[in-house]
This record gives sequence, structure tokens and C-alpha cells, in this order.
Amino acid sequence: ERYARNVPLTLSASISFEQTYGIVEGDSASLAETIALISALSGVSVRQDIAITGSINQHGEVQPVGGVTEKVEGFHRACSLRGLTGSQGVILPSANAKNLILKEEVLESIKNGKFHIWTVENVDEALKIVTGREAGKMTKRGSYRKGSINYLVVEALKKAREISQDHKKTRKTKKRKADASQN
Repeated sequence: ERYARNVPLTLSASISFEQTYGIVEGDSASLAETIALISALSGVSVRQDIAITGSINQHGEVQPVGGVTEKVEGFHRACSLRGLTGSQGVILPSANAKNLILKEEVLESIKNGKFHIWTVENVDEALKIVTGREAGKMTKRGSYRKGSINYLVVEALKKAREISQDHKKTRKTKKRKADASQN
């Protein structure tokens, strides 16, 4: 309903969400994988100093996941070993904020502005954090503001459709010529 509203979708993408059970389980990388796919389609780069965890539903709403404290502390530890820059942090589902019980060293880094935790309700909020750009809200006419991330995705899908149609026409023309030369 977001990208193929006015243009038939001529793209196939498969993302597999491994389901394992233990402290960290489920599809907690689905938010990050969706952002990676949107980045690839839109051509908009994402920050590489932010960890992302969260499950998403078919409407782009971010859902809670397990092991959030361990994930935050693990990324903080990795960043600390390389040196905290003040821009690093973790994006996590808003619903998980109440579950965080962080070690004092992580809390101190957050308090001093050396490490951040961002909570999000949906994919668009996460995109804003990792790109610095608005995702773009759909207008009543089913389009997006020019230059927004969602606009760029729709344009990329339109271009993919055009390429697909051109390819089909070329194949049909070649087949007709081949058939004509055989007769």
C-alpha cells in the first residue's frame, strides 16, 4: 500500500527472518533489513555508527524484541573499544524502553552525550535518524513530496518497471524477427 499504490510492482525481494529461540530471538533484524532495502532502492546512504534492533509488521510499525539490554550493552562495548565519538547509539522499539536496565558505564556514556538510545514507533522515524532526511508522508493523492525517501523509492520502482517493460518489448521484437527469418 506504500510503494505500489499507483504503479504495479515489478520487483521481487526476499528477506528471510531467522527464528531462533534463546535470550535473543525472533525477527529482531527486520527493521534494519527493511532500512537497508529502502536505502538501496532510494540511493540514500545510512549512518554506519548506529545499531538497529526491532521487528516490524506489514504496516511499518516497529514491534518489541527480546534481549534489548544485551544488544545495547554489546554495541556500547564495541563502540567503547574503538572510541566513543558522541554520535554512536542504538535504535530500538519504543515498547522496549521500559525493559532497559543498563549498566552504570552505559548510563554514564548516555548522560555525557557520548552514546545515544533512540526509540521509534515506525520505520519512517528510524529512517529519519539514520539518514537525516524525512521519509515523507503520503498525500491524499497517493504521492510523496519530491525528494523525500519514499518519493525516491517510488521513482526507483517506476524506473524498474520501465526497464522491465522495455526488456519484454525487446524480447518480443527479437522473437518476431527470428520467427520471420525462419519462415
